[in-house]
Amino acid sequence: MADVTLDAKGLNCPLPILKAKKALKDVTSGGTLEILSTDPGSVADFESFCKTTGHELLESGEDAGAYRFLIKKS
Repeated sequence: MADVTLDAKGLNCPLPILKAKKALKDVTSGGTLEILSTDPGSVADFESFCKTTGHELLESGEDAGAYRFLIKKS
């Protein structure tokens, strides 16, 4: 279970990343943020986001056009 969940469904790039960046401010170090998105580009975006920010992408998956990401804040 994530500490914070962000519903970014219906938003297109770059909004899911921008909202995730803002939501991570409310997550304590070592905590997790779950992001729900419908933007297919968010798969590559969140992989790149985690590589450049140092946060850990714990999970990513897709189910019926909805993408789910679980990020651990560094």
